[in-house]
Amino acid sequence: MIELNGRATGPLAGIRVVDLTINIVGPVAAQILGDMGADVIKIEAPGGDPNRQTGPERTSDMGVLYMNVNRNKRSMVLDLKRGESVDVLMRLVDRADVFLHSMRPKAAERLGIDYAAISARNPRVIYAFGPGYRGDGPHRDRPAFDDVIQGESGMADLTRRQHGEPHFFPMVIVDKFCGHVLASAVAMALYNRERTGNGQMVEVPMLETMLSFNLMEHLWGAAHDQPRGEIGYSRPFMRERRPYKTADGHMCLMASSDPQWQRLLPAIGLPELAKDPRYEKLINRSRHFPELYARVAEKIALRTTAHWRVILDAVDIPNGPVRTLPELLTDPYLAQTGFFLDYPHPSEGAMTTTAIPVRFSQTPGNIRRHPPKLGEHTLEVLKELGYDDSEAAILSRS
Repeated sequence: MIELNGRATGPLAGIRVVDLTINIVGPVAAQILGDMGADVIKIEAPGGDPNRQTGPERTSDMGVLYMNVNRNKRSMVLDLKRGESVDVLMRLVDRADVFLHSMRPKAAERLGIDYAAISARNPRVIYAFGPGYRGDGPHRDRPAFDDVIQGESGMADLTRRQHGEPHFFPMVIVDKFCGHVLASAVAMALYNRERTGNGQMVEVPMLETMLSFNLMEHLWGAAHDQPRGEIGYSRPFMRERRPYKTADGHMCLMASSDPQWQRLLPAIGLPELAKDPRYEKLINRSRHFPELYARVAEKIALRTTAHWRVILDAVDIPNGPVRTLPELLTDPYLAQTGFFLDYPHPSEGAMTTTAIPVRFSQTPGNIRRHPPKLGEHTLEVLKELGYDDSEAAILSRS
């Protein structure tokens, strides 16, 4: 059971983030900043972040999806439709390093919290958001969610090319990835501000971000001005590219370079294929992957996963078992590295979370705050802003 001590140790300690985000993209970004030491003040409408109602819960408004993307934050309730709440927000802006939201541009303009308004109040602020589409394009104010962007970015078509029908990836991959990119972009902007003293706007549009992600390999033959083949890297689409069935389960292995294939094939009992001109060199092997993968699959199916792991480790071939989600919770490696952490929550009891994956030798991030109840820190933040007890009490009830 980890102790939540409230003291920031990460590289962003001393940075204050005013966080108006909801759902997944923005909260993921804000949590990463919080894990790295930033003081994240999560501004919620009186109804709270909608994700508070998503997933199993012990008490109202504390669904596990909300809890898994909102640690290391303080929750403050403000109704931005009320003038006095906007005044409070602007006091926060005065002291902020980062202003983060997940609104469409028109909504931010309507509330008077667009970049022009916020930067006029605090020129040093990093104003960051993750809309569905670029702000200088015709779709700037269209709504967008993960499923929509999976379709528009070609991700659902990737599964069609492999399985015959388009499918969504079984996770909110767009939201999570864009959240990571948004956090990284904010950190870059903060670094630039340290050098120049200047704040700026940071926009991470979901569609364009995922297009860039997907087309790194799949632009393929369309990368030249005169196309040299069709768009789409063919190897990932092969039906034979899947976990290998073993005598007692499934496993994954991957040989890429010529030397790796020269070690792999003899090790699994196919030495003759290592000398076959079709498979000896990558330029030829890539034309014959389906039959090569099929031959490997035949061999792997004859023995257990444990047997093959010993064989493959001995010849330094990347490999691993296919873990089910429940198996992850008891995986020996994850237990040794302390990946799953238990922590006490004042209303939810004993909870489990995942460790911060990024490691810093000098300024490690830490988990120091539990996911907050709605408005848990409203009074605390108001007093920090200079409101006296009576003013803070009135504002915290509004």
